[in-house]
Amino acid sequence: MTTTNNGISSQGAIYVAGHRGMVGSAIVRELAARGTTNVLTRTHAQLDLTDQAAVRHFFETERPSQVYLAAAQVGGIHANNTYPAEFIYRNLMIEANVIHEAWRTGVERLLFLGSSCIYPRMAAQPMGEESLLTGTLEPTNEPYAIAKIAGIKLCESYNRQYGTDYRSVMPTNLYGPGDNYHSENSHVIPALIRRFHEAKTSRAPNITIWGTGTPKREFLFVDDMARASVHVMQLDKSTYAANTQPMLSHINVGTGEDLTIRELADVIARVVGYEGVIQCDPSKPDGAPRKLMNVTRLRALGWAPQVSLGQGLRIAYQEFQQQHRE
Repeated sequence: MTTTNNGISSQGAIYVAGHRGMVGSAIVRELAARGTTNVLTRTHAQLDLTDQAAVRHFFETERPSQVYLAAAQVGGIHANNTYPAEFIYRNLMIEANVIHEAWRTGVERLLFLGSSCIYPRMAAQPMGEESLLTGTLEPTNEPYAIAKIAGIKLCESYNRQYGTDYRSVMPTNLYGPGDNYHSENSHVIPALIRRFHEAKTSRAPNITIWGTGTPKREFLFVDDMARASVHVMQLDKSTYAANTQPMLSHINVGTGEDLTIRELADVIARVVGYEGVIQCDPSKPDGAPRKLMNVTRLRALGWAPQVSLGQGLRIAYQEFQQQHRE
């Protein structure tokens, strides 16, 4: 098997782990848009990535040449607080099994997708890659963050010991097509879209959002994340190595801009068409006070987002309406 100059495998399949999730499905769309036809996928029913024997059999049988590791158990503050054991166990098992079997069967290149929650709760803003492991994590999602840090270090360790070409990208908060709009276990944007839609439909005079509304967050449209993932995967090995370090090898992905949760609520209310009163509940957790990514490294490598927050929210709300027709 060989890899072309643009990083696309010329032989063998490209395995997208987690292709039914929001990020994985966006990566599949992006690969298809670029004319890639040798994409390999498996549903959870077909392949349980926490099952080491099953993952080993899959890699031995299919022998993919590249892997996008987008499979993970994810959720918002409520889900992370409610299921901490599931979040750390399932994510550790998925990444350990996939990365190890990728190495064992000679996968040429792998991209691991992490999260901005890997950085300390009080990290200097904007958060640069060098902030990793410099302070205490945000308690509400510490188990998930530790699992994602372990994934980065797995990639780095296999690179250092075996000379593999395994890369890591750390996205900011993502939203868009394929998002989870569960009433309790979703992230902030899908949760607010659902709540404002339901409040508009029921003509509720007011709506209450969690926390003080003051924390600041950065949001990236998921198709922009997919474009960034393929962009980083296609960088030649020398370019990637020149812009990272053996033990600090991950790259941030974001817009470099943020807004408060209250400001976000106002924007979503306008997109949905809700005209009632928005209130904050300071008795609910805020999470980290700010999580803005320093994206200087990726910008220097030639990538920039294409979809504005307003545009992306309109697309997300349209999808929500299609999924929840009354």
